[in-house]
Amino acid sequence: MKLANFSNERHFAKNKLAAKYILSASDCDGYRMSYILSLAATHEKEIWDNLILGYTDAIGSEPLRNALLPFYQTIGLDEIVVSSADEATFAFMNVFLNSGDHFVCMSPIYQSLYQIAKDLGCNVSYWKPEINNEKWYYNPNDLKKLISSKTKLIVINFPHNPTGFCPNLEDYKAIIDIARKNGITIFSDEMYRFLHQNKEENLPSACDLYEEAISLWGTSKTFGLAGLRLGWLTSKNTTLLKRIVSFKNYLSFCNNAPCEILTTIALKNFDTLVVPNLEKIKSNIALFETFHNKHANVFSFIKPNCGTTAFIKLNIKETAMDFSEKLVNETGILLMPSETFDYGTSHVRIGFGRENMKFVLDILDNYLSK
Repeated sequence: MKLANFSNERHFAKNKLAAKYILSASDCDGYRMSYILSLAATHEKEIWDNLILGYTDAIGSEPLRNALLPFYQTIGLDEIVVSSADEATFAFMNVFLNSGDHFVCMSPIYQSLYQIAKDLGCNVSYWKPEINNEKWYYNPNDLKKLISSKTKLIVINFPHNPTGFCPNLEDYKAIIDIARKNGITIFSDEMYRFLHQNKEENLPSACDLYEEAISLWGTSKTFGLAGLRLGWLTSKNTTLLKRIVSFKNYLSFCNNAPCEILTTIALKNFDTLVVPNLEKIKSNIALFETFHNKHANVFSFIKPNCGTTAFIKLNIKETAMDFSEKLVNETGILLMPSETFDYGTSHVRIGFGRENMKFVLDILDNYLSK
């Protein structure tokens, strides 16, 4: 199959020489490998020291899958397939969808969550947000209107990149109920799982609530370990998972053995890694609120309640792309314009997971003040 260019990644690549500061990053600062290894239990350190770099199990190591079990309510060992997050999405779409199928996908959203299906020849309807009480809101009633007798898949992403929206549990269950009543599978991108500023509002995984849901999580966003490149699919539909593993034989075939060990260690030290990320995100959102108050004439800011990003609206004559390219060339600050999300020309994504937020905002403040 031929795929369209990945707009987000092409934007990064095009501007990587000029970009000194990535204000639009969706991940958190990465941890050092030495720090992760310092958290290892004695037996984990022994496994690391004695690791033989041969082939690994295509579904993921048993210690890693065992370490994942506490994060799910109903998932068993044979209901987990470890891969890279992007490969997992690619494999699922190719296994599950056929040309002519109809699917519904949130918009704006990470491009691979709709582009792969489109380039397979599928027909897409976009579930778009509304602004409700000065907050982003994906209305389940709007989703319901997009469903037809031909709809095979609903693609969701909570916490949501780029808006920072997350539904309450009632709306979340309403979305799942729409899928269940119509016999539709849900693909749930949960890469920002547990990054809710009020931990009591963290949602259960879709795979725990619906037998025809397949959920995606990984190391990149929640843990600040994007360099490990590991993710996993979880589902009660083991037949579908087996088909994905078979498709994976044509891709990576198996996983990176050192990264599986590092991910296992990270899962067992969840709070140690994730709590600092959450504190950083909260602190940076507060900094950005103050910054917005000074420059409210330039952009509108809807405070996110979860995840690592916000989608701000520019109140200027320039397009988001033109503004972003001029900004990176003149200041070194890289933003992600809405054109790369195929969502108009007026928004940019901001990321809150980096330690240098205050320093970068000072540079941007000076630029806007001129």
